[in-house]
Amino acid sequence: MLDENITYLDTEQRNQNTKNIDQLSTLEVLEKINAEDATVPLAIKKVLPAIEKIVNLAYASIKEGGRVIYIGAGTSGRLGILDASECPPTYGVSPEMFQGLMAGGKDAIFKAKEGAEDSLTLAQKDLEEIHLNKNDLVVGIAASGRTPYVIGALQYAKKVGASTASIACSSNARISQYADAPVEVITGAEVICGSTRMKAGTAQKLVLNMISTTTMIKLGKVYQNYMVDVQPTNEKLKSRSTHMIQEITGVSDEKAQALYKESHAHVKVAIVMALCHVNLETANKLLEENEKISDILNK
Repeated sequence: MLDENITYLDTEQRNQNTKNIDQLSTLEVLEKINAEDATVPLAIKKVLPAIEKIVNLAYASIKEGGRVIYIGAGTSGRLGILDASECPPTYGVSPEMFQGLMAGGKDAIFKAKEGAEDSLTLAQKDLEEIHLNKNDLVVGIAASGRTPYVIGALQYAKKVGASTASIACSSNARISQYADAPVEVITGAEVICGSTRMKAGTAQKLVLNMISTTTMIKLGKVYQNYMVDVQPTNEKLKSRSTHMIQEITGVSDEKAQALYKESHAHVKVAIVMALCHVNLETANKLLEENEKISDILNK
């Protein structure tokens, strides 16, 4: 059982800059929040080498056929689910590759089940249900760095031989003890004391963006700075896809439309067809043999 004293945590301190926030005008409140939010990217900059370790573990796990599993409670859990759920439409990957789990299950996404985070054993059950294995990476997310549910997840991950990482917003976080790649983004006292959905949540979102995006770049899902594996599931994305083909290859709009259709709506394939002057079959083969479009072009 963890001790109940949380007053020592960085995220539980009183912010001296916002002591009178309840007496301010609307604009003044917004200015205070904005000023505090501006400190978050600077806090993240200090721990970029630690985030790099998580990305390298994520890439290694995926290359071995494993998955990246985000796990947390409350806001932390929801942010993990958000980042994981956006990977398939953005980068055309399987929903299995990045997954998000949270204390209390799917119902807790919409309605808080705060008591669920206090269990050291529920996380093991949740990870067993998705058949966690040694090729996976488990990323525990907890602003306080002490959430029992997250600690239980990392302990079980260690037990099965999976890689582990953690994201906390407190120094000397307990979850860091169970992580191969711990990250501690010290965002300090919140605008509203203890409201870690604010600066801490913003930091977690930014770090998760970095992890998934950088991993996708390493996996060849990006060419230059284009999302070439985007899934064109609506009219906006279809338009973006053909425009992307045209911008990257320099072909006419008509030719871009033709390549889009010929590639069966696979932007990445269409680009290789145009740049390498090859047919659909050859383009697919080249992409099977090379991780990135740039690898093909540099040969």
